[in-house]
Amino acid sequence: MKLLVWIVAIVGSGLLIGHLASRLAGHHSEAAPAMAAAVKVDSAPPTTTQYKVGDYLAPQPVAAASAPAKSPYRDIMWDALMPANWDPMKPFKNLKLDKLQDDDPRAMKALREAKQYWQKAPVNPKIDNVAVRIPGFVVSLEREGDALNEFLLVPYYGGCIHVPPPPLNQIIHVHSNKAIEGIRTMDAVWISGTLKVGTSQTMMGVAGYNMLAVNVEPYTDAPVQ
Repeated sequence: MKLLVWIVAIVGSGLLIGHLASRLAGHHSEAAPAMAAAVKVDSAPPTTTQYKVGDYLAPQPVAAASAPAKSPYRDIMWDALMPANWDPMKPFKNLKLDKLQDDDPRAMKALREAKQYWQKAPVNPKIDNVAVRIPGFVVSLEREGDALNEFLLVPYYGGCIHVPPPPLNQIIHVHSNKAIEGIRTMDAVWISGTLKVGTSQTMMGVAGYNMLAVNVEPYTDAPVQ
């Protein structure tokens, strides 16, 4: 099992897509238990789910028989958060990844460089202060009893929990003025609100965007694989 190959596989054409990530379904981040002990979170994903590690979510289809309802929020997907000229695969250039093992010094060096590179990933200033709606998976940060009021939103199932955090420009730090009932870690949701550029250091990952959520609703469509 090549963690390095998995990381590169999910970063393709500017989109985080986990075609090979299901190979890591049993591979938990070693740091996750320690992180969970430091904050009040439900860091373990549900025991039953329709998603596999690496699944991402499709855009909301528009019903052909009816006109879409007017909304102040523009539907976007995760590629909109990346500058068009940013290459997430730059640390892996000139490496024959399929020939390397996880313990190969060249692979380890590339992995370290990739983590540093992703933590400094540029955001897209064109999306700053734009009212958007975007789907993703919840990584809980702070709860009030059973209700959630702070979390990270990530583009694929397992991000920050089973596998390394996505690049900074693929994590949104979400707050809510009212506690959100019935949402747990790795639940799929739509969030609506004004997206703002701003780096947040959290126990579960570094976010390049933040949002005060106006609405959080369950995502109902099937995953794209």
